Amino acid sequence: MQKWIMSGLFFAACAFAVILMFTLPGKEQVAEENNPTMPVVQLDAAKAEATLQKAQCITCHGDQLQGGVGPSLQNIGSEHDAEEIFSIVAKGSGQMPSFKEKLAPEEIANIAMWLSEKK
Repeated sequence: MQKWIMSGLFFAACAFAVILMFTLPGKEQVAEENNPTMPVVQLDAAKAEATLQKAQCITCHGDQLQGGVGPSLQNIGSEHDAEEIFSIVAKGSGQMPSFKEKLAPEEIANIAMWLSEKK
């Protein structure tokens, strides 16, 4: 009887391992999620400002980007380039939440390009 239990457990463990192999994300997929790539977009300052309003960025960063709960973004372009800003907005950083589920990658890229010019 004990042989049947052990062989049943072994079969269940093997089946579970096969299921995990086909359902867990691969290295490439995990890397893409951790390092989103910035799409190529044409900078549109008016759309970037509208997206900041839509995403309620001014709640933490202020209506003039002067800071408040969040840091000031008035000179963020001298600290980070557009790719870095895109990654921060998409993934979140510290207390700042991720916006990759709330905004399209093109919207985040437009904001990143606009903010990178703030020097």
